[in-house]
Amino acid sequence: MDMTFTPAEQAFRREVQAFVAENLPAPIARKVADGVEMTRDDMSTWMQILAKQGWLATNWEQKDGGPGWSTAQKHIFEEECAAAGAPDIIPFGTRMVGPVLLAFGTPEQKAKYLPGIVSGEMLWCQGYSEPGAGSDLAQLQLSAKLDGDEYVVNGTKIWTTQAHMADMIFVLARTDNSGRKQDGVTCLLIDMKAPGVTVRPIITIDGRHRFNQEFFDDVRVPVADRVGEAGDGWRIAKYLLGHERSNAAGVAGAVRMLKKLRAIAKAERAEGETLMQDQDFRRTLADVETRLEVLRMTAMRNLARASADKPVGAEASVVKLGMAEIRKDISELSMQAGAYYANPFDPKAIREGWGNQQPIGADYIFKLAPDYFEMRARSIAGGSNEIQKNIIAKRTLGL
Repeated sequence: MDMTFTPAEQAFRREVQAFVAENLPAPIARKVADGVEMTRDDMSTWMQILAKQGWLATNWEQKDGGPGWSTAQKHIFEEECAAAGAPDIIPFGTRMVGPVLLAFGTPEQKAKYLPGIVSGEMLWCQGYSEPGAGSDLAQLQLSAKLDGDEYVVNGTKIWTTQAHMADMIFVLARTDNSGRKQDGVTCLLIDMKAPGVTVRPIITIDGRHRFNQEFFDDVRVPVADRVGEAGDGWRIAKYLLGHERSNAAGVAGAVRMLKKLRAIAKAERAEGETLMQDQDFRRTLADVETRLEVLRMTAMRNLARASADKPVGAEASVVKLGMAEIRKDISELSMQAGAYYANPFDPKAIREGWGNQQPIGADYIFKLAPDYFEMRARSIAGGSNEIQKNIIAKRTLGL
């Protein structure tokens, strides 16, 4: 792949830089820099700013309400937003359920849901994992029994990112137990405010509230909110996971983390010299940078395939696996660079800010431990590393 950018693409980069510099609210950028938790208003505000510019659903064609960007433009946009300290958007609407509805939805479903997704006004979450069904989704037990023109849903979902902010959730539910486990799975769209839906927060060791557990007690879902036919859920899930794992946004985030690590290494000193002057540290850092560049190119190839409407295969798992490992390595190196100051932190400050208190050490020290804890979990989120290795072994190596 030719990694050079044309003059037009360079002009587009300058356009993105100027737009983000002018429109990214300073309080939101400060929260991102300090590691303070985003509220729904923060996330929605930035998403709607992008939507008004037509830049929210970056992976959609122009005819569907997206900008119709090339692979290079998508990559440039992600890079510049990350470099400017913009928050990651909540991806479940534009990058997951949106493409599913465009591919499998009825005209009525598209008319009902797509406008709210592309405007950033309707926030979504993804209901896949369950206490006994994480990476192996075939084990899911959330039941949906047909009752006239409605499904009655009972069971639970867990580790649901941003469910406490979401208006809607798309779930995989079991509608049939008679055949193969994969054949009895159906995709449903559920209003988070529907009677019988309860959201319980999960506060992780880093003090953040991103995950939740949802309980569904006789929740009634119209058949009109079933995506595809009954039993199509497994096919739809595979399509959706290809979009999730081929997403290059994680690469831009890792580049931002690496830039921060380099700044720390230039500031922190050990035995009279900066870490950047330490040969062993530089060697380790160079290894991480090389691996990240390989993943960056692989992610761009995936985006090129998706843009050409070609299926994304095991390459998506390569990016997912590689990004989980490299983010973990960067956060671990950052903790080493921060040394004694990197470990202590106040979980409350993640949501409330420091107020009149000041963190001990440099201002970047505060978020090193929370980031470290979060990145350890990236080896599980979105499909565990072990599952990704199995996919690569089967589809690429033929094992």
